[in-house]
Amino acid sequence: MDIDFLKSVNIFSDLSESELNSIQEICKTRKYPKNSMIILEEEMGDVVFIVMSGTVKITRVNDEGKEVILAMLGSGEVFGEMAILDGESRSANALSQENCEVVTINREDFLNLLKTNNKVSLNLMTEFAIRLRKSDQQIEALSLDDAEHRIGVSILNLAEELGVIRQGVVTVENLPYQQDIANMAGTSRETVSRVMKTFEDRGLITKTGHKLSIPDYAFFKRIFG
Repeated sequence: MDIDFLKSVNIFSDLSESELNSIQEICKTRKYPKNSMIILEEEMGDVVFIVMSGTVKITRVNDEGKEVILAMLGSGEVFGEMAILDGESRSANALSQENCEVVTINREDFLNLLKTNNKVSLNLMTEFAIRLRKSDQQIEALSLDDAEHRIGVSILNLAEELGVIRQGVVTVENLPYQQDIANMAGTSRETVSRVMKTFEDRGLITKTGHKLSIPDYAFFKRIFG
């Protein structure tokens, strides 16, 4: 794990090289095979995680025993910090969607970092604000009967979390399975398949295997953002 990777992490993006070197010293790396449990809901947490490679699925199980996907996290995304900040148990599960490598920072070091570096604290608050907006958007979408809109919001969230944008085109190289998207959108896999075919017919997306592109991301965001 090098300094260039730490620069790609939002909460560390505007730090100096000396500050990044200090953070590098408190970081450790772990590897998780595909479908491994990284965090278990309700357990106590003493580590913050940052995704280096692969995709991490954040989930909860509802009262009916059904998996609800809260987020799909890619490289540079931070997770597990909530339990560190409030001292409560983990609020969700985290599973490796594929083979993953993560950076870990223990609780004491992370809290000390927040106390001594105002830029990291401010960046973390900004990250919380972005997540809150996404959560509000997802709650609003799930309250609607329109499955197409709910799926559109889920694809938009995946594009923001996992996608790469170049000249207005967003590409997600490893799109989650349709059942995972259905769990995000609160609908069925069959509905996801039908709606995504409709999106393709309308030119909103293109899809080859697990690779998805949004040719006009700004337009797509105006529709579902």
